[in-house]
Amino acid sequence: MGVRQDVEVRRSKRRRRTVSAYRDGERIVVLVPASLSRAEEADWVEKMVARLERSERRRNPSDDDLLARARLLSDRYLGGIAVPESVRWVDNQNARWGSCTPGDRSIRLSVRLQGMPSWVVDYVMVHELAHLIEAGHDARFWAWVDRYPHTERAKGYLLGWSAAARVDPPASMQDEVD
Repeated sequence: MGVRQDVEVRRSKRRRRTVSAYRDGERIVVLVPASLSRAEEADWVEKMVARLERSERRRNPSDDDLLARARLLSDRYLGGIAVPESVRWVDNQNARWGSCTPGDRSIRLSVRLQGMPSWVVDYVMVHELAHLIEAGHDARFWAWVDRYPHTERAKGYLLGWSAAARVDPPASMQDEVD
């Protein structure tokens, strides 16, 4: 098996046992010990590329994956009554983490969430799903959202992320914290 064009293998004499991989733009870089045979190198490159690509798919699910996840979360935490028609990533939301249009049952998630822990993305999704049940941010709305067990933890994560990035958190989160 030859090395894919989008994969660069770097051999190191200082590296003894470990193999690692990371993405550098469009290219995947695999770091291997210089002592590996070409066959061992090829095996490790295949394993590490597959592992990295699996990890990236988990961190950046497709819109179809998001819709399936939203339906699962609705079933698990909202009794299955919040049924979205579509869930998709958008890159034009800088003042909020997600949004929901109850009329067409669509949910949009900010691409800023990509790469965050899945329990944080799930929280935002549950928040938006709850808008399919309750429009505003009143006590009934938060009662639905609070069925998700990681709500407080995820809010803290997003508030910390916002502080570190020096951006104001969405108004709905500020109302909860103030």
